[in-house]
Amino acid sequence: MTSLQADKLMNLTGRIALVTGGGTGIGLMIAQGLAANGAKVYITGRRLAVLQSVADAWDRTVGGEIIPLPMDVTNKESIMNAKLIIQGREGKLHILVNNAGQVGPTSPFMGDLTSPISRNAELFGQALFEGESFESWSELYRINTFSIFFVTTAFLGLLDAGSRDKPDWTSVVINTTSISGIIRIAQEHFAYNSAKAAASHLTRLLSTEIALKGFPVRVNAIAPGVYASEMTMSAVRPEDTDKIGKGIQPVPAKRAGSVEEMAGTAVYLASQAGGYMNGQEMIIDGGYIAVNPSV
Repeated sequence: MTSLQADKLMNLTGRIALVTGGGTGIGLMIAQGLAANGAKVYITGRRLAVLQSVADAWDRTVGGEIIPLPMDVTNKESIMNAKLIIQGREGKLHILVNNAGQVGPTSPFMGDLTSPISRNAELFGQALFEGESFESWSELYRINTFSIFFVTTAFLGLLDAGSRDKPDWTSVVINTTSISGIIRIAQEHFAYNSAKAAASHLTRLLSTEIALKGFPVRVNAIAPGVYASEMTMSAVRPEDTDKIGKGIQPVPAKRAGSVEEMAGTAVYLASQAGGYMNGQEMIIDGGYIAVNPSV
């Protein structure tokens, strides 16, 4: 059956997508994967020059388009301005990827188990207390967690419209979470890991409430392990994978994830092939969770 061929199952021709944080790292991998399979992809971020550079470099003969669209996912006015632009140009949206994020406050001393701080409860507690702030945690949650709620709800009507223009098709929200929100170790950043855990649960909450209301919009998440990004470095050498992952045990794959593995996962969720998946979080981590403690 030709309908089971990969080029049919994964075909995104005619689909309209929006990827937040789409100018670099994982967001760029996903945007390129969607566009390569035929989608028109709007990439957003706060740095227009970065977005424009990506769009200019994209080879349209490969598949769909990549279009820059400035948007600050922590600002409701900016989100609504972007929504109105998509509404005016397209009238619908099929794929929303909530990818924008950052690391936030870190406590590097946690990685040195021989330091006096790590060997004394009072020193350890005070170092964490003094080294971080309510403000830094709040700012991190704004972009890593709160933005998922506000961007998704802003675009929900357009996603609903996208679901109704083709039989047997449902629009999809894909949230980029992280294995950091699933594992039981802090990796030197309590704020980031807890914010990603909140994003994972927010994915489940949104998928359930949207389904219960009868809106034909699926909500899933991708939880990456170590991939090249601005949070890690422009490229991850195999020997640096475990330094970045900061696990108790090394990554079984002995390398970072690839562009093809990230893009392929997103394309699956966005395409007809993944049309029966809703409320799930796909972990792509080279086996990190298999050998490190997780929830």
